Parts: sequence; C-alpha cells; structure tokens
Amino acid sequence: MSTQPSHLAELIGKSVNEIDTPALVIDLDAMKRNLARMAEFAKKHNVRWRPHAKLHKSASLAKAQMRAGAIGVCVQKTAEAEIMVAGGITNVYISNEVIAPAKLARVAALTQKVAAQGGQLSIAVDSTEGVIRLAQAMTEARINNKSAGATVIDVFVEIDVGQGRCGVEPGAAAVTLVLEIRKHPALRFAGLQAYHGKAQHMRSAQERRDAIARAVEAVLLTRKLIEAQGITVDLVTGAGTGSLMLEAASGVYGELQAGSFMFMDADYAQNERDPSQPQFEHALFVKTQVISTRGSHAVCDAGHKSHAIDSGLPLVHAFDSESELAYFNGGDEHGILRPAGDSKRLPGLGSMLWLIPGHCDPTVNLHNAMIGVAGGLRHGTVQRIYQVDARGALT
Repeated sequence: MSTQPSHLAELIGKSVNEIDTPALVIDLDAMKRNLARMAEFAKKHNVRWRPHAKLHKSASLAKAQMRAGAIGVCVQKTAEAEIMVAGGITNVYISNEVIAPAKLARVAALTQKVAAQGGQLSIAVDSTEGVIRLAQAMTEARINNKSAGATVIDVFVEIDVGQGRCGVEPGAAAVTLVLEIRKHPALRFAGLQAYHGKAQHMRSAQERRDAIARAVEAVLLTRKLIEAQGITVDLVTGAGTGSLMLEAASGVYGELQAGSFMFMDADYAQNERDPSQPQFEHALFVKTQVISTRGSHAVCDAGHKSHAIDSGLPLVHAFDSESELAYFNGGDEHGILRPAGDSKRLPGLGSMLWLIPGHCDPTVNLHNAMIGVAGGLRHGTVQRIYQVDARGALT
C-alpha cells in the first residue's frame, strides 16, 4: 500500500526522486494536455462531456475536469455519488442500476441534497421493478422531508447496445420502461443510456467502428419507437475512451462518458489508434525501485498490491531504447524485470522505474492518494497530493 496521504503532504515542492516506492504518481503536464484535448474535441463536435469519476475517485480531480469543460461526472456506485457530492460536485449521474431499498433511500436523500444546492442527480434503470422501487424511495423521501418539495430525479433507460451486461433489449422493452417512468411524479425521463463497454478494447479500429455502428442502429430504433409515443428523447449518453470519436460523429449521442483518456493505461495502448481520435498520453504511473538483482533479471518493489492485473501486467516506461524492460509476475510485493526489445541492460540496485498500469481504475482503488508531479518524471517536482476520496466505495 502507498504511503498515507498525511505523510505525502511533506513531499510538496520536493524532487520526484524523493517519492518513496511503490507510489501512484500523476504526470500533471500530460494529464492537463489530455484534458485540454478532450475539452477541445467535445466543443468541436458539439457534445457534452461527463467523464467517469470511477477512474480517479477524487473530488479534486472531478473539479479539475469541470474547470476544463465537463458538465459533471458519472459514477457507478451510490457511495461514489455521495462522496462526489460531499466534495462539492452537484451534477452527478449514477450510470448503473440500483435495486436495494436501503441504497435507493440513500439515492433519494442525495437527490434532495443536490437539488437544495441547485444541482441534479441522475440514475439509470433497466427494469420495471427498478423503476417502481426508485419511485417508492423518492415518494417516501418527499413524505419524510416535506421541505424538499417536489424533488425529482432524472432517469435514463439503459439499453444493451452490445456490452452484454446491464440494459434492456433495444426497442419495445425500452418503451415499456419509459412509459412506466412517466407514471411517477418524482421521476423524469431524461434519455437513453447506451454504453458499449466491450467496444472500448476491441483492438482494431474497424472492429470498433462496426460495433458502434450497430449500437447507433439500436439507439435509432429505440428512439423512433419512444418518439412514436409522443415522448421526446432529449439525450443519448454513453461512449468511452476507445470509441468516443465514433459516438461523437454519429449525430445521435449528445453526451460522452469517457474518463480513462485522462490517465490512459497499458490496455488502451494496445488499441490500434483511429486517426479521428485525439492523441492522449499516459499520465498515471506506479513509481517503483529495484530492490534485488540477479544475472538474468532484476526485482522491483511494485507487485500486484500496487497495480491491478485484470487487464494484464503493467508496461515499464522506457525513456530510451537502452532502458526497455519487460515486467513479469513476481507476486503481491514484487515485479520481475527482464531486458526487452534491443536492450541488453538490467537496471542496477536502487534504480527508480515507472510502470504504466494495465487498468487505471482498479489501480487507483489500491491507493490512498495520487502524487501529482509537474516538470516530468525524471526531473519534476511534486506539486500536489490528490486524495482517493472514493477508495473502497463499493456500495
């Protein structure tokens, strides 16, 4: 586990070399460039941008995204929504289904809290039972808190456009849910949730184009049937870092949920880049140190407790061809390093190295804080510490 945040504050103003290992580090210069490119892209394509806060789990970084042009954030958990609101974010979308009555009571209370601050809470549904339970929770909250008035929650109907996870079938099933939503005064139909998660990591650009084309067809069919009932579909929201340029160009999606672009990870680096996609850089790293050497390999102190491996092992960031290394499984506390590419050299004892995590989101969830460095990984200075506010916010 990383050094506790209270100790990390002492690093501000010090050299990047002073950071103890293993530690989660943000290259602030790269992150700011990524934010600027995303903001420019969204503005150019006239789409809203609501990034997923489950990436960074930090209210401070959510605010940085909104200063760059985001309208709010997405989250996947009720607890994440509560933490974002507590941190001052008042435009939050729970882009996931919430079914448990206790959680729905929390959602209803949070809706009232956000409304009192002039904000808006939104949520996704994919079942009639889910709609009814949400409506009951909202109604009970109104009764219990008469001062809240006629607080409403924005509700998006999630359709399965290829992910094969949550969501109703496109078409008639979605219409049924829209009609159910409109029966309840505390609910307001806000549009369609149409996120294709699998498309984000299809390696070829053509595979992603084909997948999103099918998703767009599903959205168009569903929207047509809803509008045939005399109901307007104000917004279609979805898209991720791997496909955002396709949803933006479709003319159908009005909001992009891409979040990983801000940090990027080793898995996204394996995608064939679509020329229409902005050029995003790696901005999240695990700093590690060589603690043992052998004739054929070196060992660093960043094992699986410091980075997630659900999307594969991390890449070792190479500053030049002579420093190319490959990372191999060494267990919870260790990583095995061997020469890669044309390199024949191994790092010496005490050498500092930088790992690019295979998957950013769960890697962040392993740390209490992220260390922001300006001026580069070699000669930069620690500028600020970002608390991982929603670490472990699973409910």
